[in-house]
Amino acid sequence: MTGEPASAGSGGTQTVRAAFNRLGRRFTAAGLENAALDARLLVCHAAGLSHEQFIAGPDRELAHENLRCLEDLAERRLAGRPLARLIGHREFWGRDFALCDDALVPRPDSELLVEQGLALLTGGVGAGAGRIADLGTGSGCLLVSLLADFAPGLGVGFDLSQDALATARANARVHGVGGRALFARADWLAAAGLFDLIVANPPYIASDEIAGLAREVADHDPRLALDGGDDGLEAFRRIAAQARNHLVPGGALLAEVGSGQAAAVAALLAAQGLSADPAEDIFRDLAGVERVVRARKSD
Repeated sequence: MTGEPASAGSGGTQTVRAAFNRLGRRFTAAGLENAALDARLLVCHAAGLSHEQFIAGPDRELAHENLRCLEDLAERRLAGRPLARLIGHREFWGRDFALCDDALVPRPDSELLVEQGLALLTGGVGAGAGRIADLGTGSGCLLVSLLADFAPGLGVGFDLSQDALATARANARVHGVGGRALFARADWLAAAGLFDLIVANPPYIASDEIAGLAREVADHDPRLALDGGDDGLEAFRRIAAQARNHLVPGGALLAEVGSGQAAAVAALLAAQGLSADPAEDIFRDLAGVERVVRARKSD
């Protein structure tokens, strides 16, 4: 959708094409990294258009209420509100997940947890029953992705936020795994249960580093899901202390960690009787950062 068309018909309306081009220029001038993509997604959201409708109908006129909505969205995007929080959803592992304010926006780095989790599940981890716990489930993107791609699986997502739990439950229904997923309010593994696989993406940013994060994260992601305490490892200590008692023999835990934390987290897990070999149980993301730590219960 290129070119510089007239902004359109009578009464100050604009076409889809004109609105997209104008918004793209504003975002480019403001230095937004993905200006054209952001503009397209916000035009589609404001007008209720699918991607296909956007491509097929560039000369469609937008109603005044669509334009007012688009302007509000644009101002909030320029003020630093993340795109995913404006449109209320984000793609993860090839699926679309609804969001809420109490859940992190899913990020590509976390797909490594799903990749490694599926490898363990298909390999018959633990008792081979495919019982999964997702700690701090948020939008449910980890648990739902694992269950959707591993049909025998059953899972429980734990979170302290009722809004996050409601969002995760809705995402599970949308993606056809609602009958195999439960969601419970609990602090990490404070609830009972035995699992073959535990996945966790806990807060791992040191408290005094949060203010220095990109404003889209620091100002809009829930602090409870970011703040890992003085050294960023507080949640890992609590999870490590609980995990062994909630894994079946041969079961495994996968934890996403921050840059430079993998060896320390592996040591915390090993100190609690889990097997976590830094040479074999640390996995790098696409940027080469040590991102996921695996630990197993041997007996």
